[in-house]
Amino acid sequence: MKKLFTVLFLVTGIAAMGQNDLFSNIKKKVTNSSGSSSLSSEDITAGLKQALTLGAQKSADRLSAVNGFLGNKAVEILMPEQAQKVEKTLRSMGMGKLVDDAIASMNHAAEDASKSAAPIFVNAIKSMTVTDGLNILRGADTSATAYLRKSASPELTKAYTPVIDSALQKTGATKYWKDVFDTYNKIPMVSRVDPDLTSYVTQKAINGIFYYVAQEEIQIRKDPAAQVTDLLKKVFGGK
Repeated sequence: MKKLFTVLFLVTGIAAMGQNDLFSNIKKKVTNSSGSSSLSSEDITAGLKQALTLGAQKSADRLSAVNGFLGNKAVEILMPEQAQKVEKTLRSMGMGKLVDDAIASMNHAAEDASKSAAPIFVNAIKSMTVTDGLNILRGADTSATAYLRKSASPELTKAYTPVIDSALQKTGATKYWKDVFDTYNKIPMVSRVDPDLTSYVTQKAINGIFYYVAQEEIQIRKDPAAQVTDLLKKVFGGK
């Protein structure tokens, strides 16, 4: 009886959300013609976890490649808003290369740190419950990614910060950053500026991973070719 109530609640919830196409395939498999469940809530949750895990791995691989961030307009890390005046001033004084070096080193640090991103994300994904999975199912195309961002961001930031800090040192970003702001702060009659480099790059790097995890989630939900395991085919497939 409890399982039947869960199935009926799930089907009613999906219909109420008006998701006519997004989850129609899953909805068909939740209740078959005899009224019994052919897709359990555990299957749904496991499928969503697997989709997120694959998405995180593919996103990390993509962003950890050479110039995964740098030159990629969707995720490239530029100077922070509070430092844009610094950038404009130094470029106007013929010091554009100094700024370019700082920007490149920040992006390379994020690329280097992304090599360690997948395991951090996977640990966060493990905490998803059955209730979480059912709520995600009734959500939008990127609801699993949104769940992960909301539930895991503090832990991800904590885990990612030392990785980014190490990468910043490795790529010389700390030196370039210091050079930029030491040069700017020596200019007479300007207000001193020196944003927190590690915090800024950490947040931008995490945003970049989430951006591509969301793209992967959409792909897995809608494209049979992206459903590369039996579980993903069972949960998201059209048959």
